[in-house]
Amino acid sequence: MHALLLKLPVAILLSLSLLGCATNGDPRDPLEPLNRGIYKFNDVVDKAVLKPVATGYKEAMPDPVRTAVGNFFSNLDDVLVLLNDLLQFKLEQAASDFSRLVWNTSVGIAGLIDVATPMDLPKRNEDFGQTLGYWGVGNGPYLVLPFLGPSTLRDAVGTAVDVHFDPVALHSPVPERNSAIAIHSVDNRARLLDAEKVLDEAAIDRYVFLRDAYLQRRRGLVYDGNPPREKFEDNDDPASSRP
Repeated sequence: MHALLLKLPVAILLSLSLLGCATNGDPRDPLEPLNRGIYKFNDVVDKAVLKPVATGYKEAMPDPVRTAVGNFFSNLDDVLVLLNDLLQFKLEQAASDFSRLVWNTSVGIAGLIDVATPMDLPKRNEDFGQTLGYWGVGNGPYLVLPFLGPSTLRDAVGTAVDVHFDPVALHSPVPERNSAIAIHSVDNRARLLDAEKVLDEAAIDRYVFLRDAYLQRRRGLVYDGNPPREKFEDNDDPASSRP
């Protein structure tokens, strides 16, 4: 997975080189034919490998163990959250997230126990894609990345940057790092199993549903849950000053 993330810039350039060959009614998704193909590939891989493993993991692991695993990786993620707080000059939030990291790493036994949330130090979501959006960089075209799923040009670049500061990706020896990445991926997938049932019942076109949900969620994160009203142009392009 780490090697895949390092190859993201090449994948992005390849996708953009096909931009002129793709047509689509939604201006946010000019690469829809290509994206749908990658989405189908990801879906096949998920159904054949990741979903069965995640299902077995959820059934075999007691809830307290899965909670501890999730807390551990969430604590490591707070390192990236803190860095992006600082890049966005959110100093008060950075102080809170630093306290959260210290408390969970020490008293919470390397993050296995979330002692910070009850102390009014909530978990936040910040990454370099959001940092770019905060400073006015637009989404760019919607992208579906192999194995990684929904993204945009901006968020794909953000992911490639984040991985260079990710404590898991930087860990050595390599076998331990790869095992940690695999466990994290399976744990994340297991947490989506219940939500997937709702998606199957609600979505007529899963691709469109996931695309729209992703773009809406990312817009909300960039604006910290309070996005401005979108401006619709004559061509019905839901563009805004800062996607």
